[in-house]
Amino acid sequence: MEALRIHGGTALQGTVRAAGAKNAITKLIVASLLSDKRSIFYNVPNISEVEVTLGFCEEIGMDVQWDKDAGILEVITKELKTTYIPQKYSGANRIPILMIGALLGRTDQDIIVPTVGGCSIGARSLNFHIMALEKLGAQIEYRGMKREGAYFAQAHHGLKGSLIELPYPSVGATENSILAAVRAKGTTLIRNAAMEPEIIDLILYLQKLGANITVDVDRSIHIEGATDFYEVEHHVITDRIEAASFGLAAITSGGRVFVEGAQHEHMITFLNKLRDAGGCFKVQANGIEFFREGPLDGGLHLETDVHPGFLTDWQQPFVVMLTQAQKSSVIHETVYENRFGYIETLNLMGAKIDTFNQCLGGTNCRFASQDYAHSIVVRSPTPLYGQNISIPDLRAGFAYVMAGLIAEGVTTICGLHYLDRGYENIADKLQKLGAEVERVPLTSLPEVEPELSKLQTIENSAEVQVP
Repeated sequence: MEALRIHGGTALQGTVRAAGAKNAITKLIVASLLSDKRSIFYNVPNISEVEVTLGFCEEIGMDVQWDKDAGILEVITKELKTTYIPQKYSGANRIPILMIGALLGRTDQDIIVPTVGGCSIGARSLNFHIMALEKLGAQIEYRGMKREGAYFAQAHHGLKGSLIELPYPSVGATENSILAAVRAKGTTLIRNAAMEPEIIDLILYLQKLGANITVDVDRSIHIEGATDFYEVEHHVITDRIEAASFGLAAITSGGRVFVEGAQHEHMITFLNKLRDAGGCFKVQANGIEFFREGPLDGGLHLETDVHPGFLTDWQQPFVVMLTQAQKSSVIHETVYENRFGYIETLNLMGAKIDTFNQCLGGTNCRFASQDYAHSIVVRSPTPLYGQNISIPDLRAGFAYVMAGLIAEGVTTICGLHYLDRGYENIADKLQKLGAEVERVPLTSLPEVEPELSKLQTIENSAEVQVP
């Protein structure tokens, strides 16, 4: 076990390459199971999330050749050895549920996948997944087992194209619907689909594979069932979350960093809000340079939303930046109901952030009448001070890293397995940008503050003055 030790106060300078998108490559690996043909992926990040996904795909028969240094991954699943994903992968990530959509059209055997995991940022119900797959003819049920429960799925009578109307543009449910529809007979129409760049990347891959897919501007996706498949080469899109993370770290630390590979078209909303807050950027042919030319303004009313809105995974590091702005800001989280689990630790480091159950700064969201702390007021500017802390989830982890970079003194961060899920060689990248950071054995560290159990929420928004 290791921890990250950060000596704060260094402005980041230089160039960093953003890796391939975690939320794209893991879905692409699963999508390759639709056929018995070879797929070669380029720009593959060397992160634990990819290793885990390949692990359970190999269990069912996938042959894998991965050149981690070159970022090239070659996969082929000529035959399925089994349709059972072992229980040891229970809770590893959220990818196993997508195996159902990918495998239903390739086998008439029962498909058994363990319970899903991932970051604890909300309920993240699978109801939309199950509803969509049942529309196509699947039968799915949850059963208890010795260690953990599992989902049992089958389509003994085959999948048939259908109309799928998603109550909410869920990314995972959209992906599962697409995967299952590719091998379904006839036409499938998905309405109110998610349109994230990673989903478009998946669709581009599937078109190369042999699928006939059309995307409309009204969040509709038309899919004609396919029977012929082809070998594919595909370049994975850049991780827009990692690109934004390093951009925010540069600006917050008062430095200047060029993020190689950052794709402008995937970050439009982020860049708008960054400029509103007082940050600066320069789009170049092969990436984006991030910097600032004076104090950060702040004073934002920001709401997270599905694409093309402000991505919920940008929210945590953005909040750290706002703690250093001249004016207070309001953040309204509308995607996940439990996304502010990291706030109390930031307050421990010196931030002044209040949490609210009300919808602040805009329209009412689907959590409006529920008892969830899904809005915050960031009172700034506030100096931050080094602490010994533990990461609760992936994106909160980078927020803590950012906080450590600007904090006075030393910050020690445990729970690096969360960071390793989504950030490739993070300590090395930060060191090359000038940060005083190192991975150290956990046994050599002082006691780390435990994760605080519950956010202190302010029930009445009238108790504070909202900017």
